[in-house]
Amino acid sequence: MPKQKTHKGLRKRVRISGRGKVMLSMAGKSHLMTGTRGKDIRRLRGRKPASASEQKRLAKMLRQG
Repeated sequence: MPKQKTHKGLRKRVRISGRGKVMLSMAGKSHLMTGTRGKDIRRLRGRKPASASEQKRLAKMLRQG
């Protein structure tokens, strides 16, 4: 039986933390940022962990567990 494949589209968009959590980039920061407060722009920086319900689904797509 062949091996299960990793979802390559998801693999390019997420990172796995040291503890195994799926870290996602925040949405809504690609363009049209001129009307956005600086506070909101800073809040969108970096990555945040996916919700608990999504962690299981995303890990399965990435073949983590």
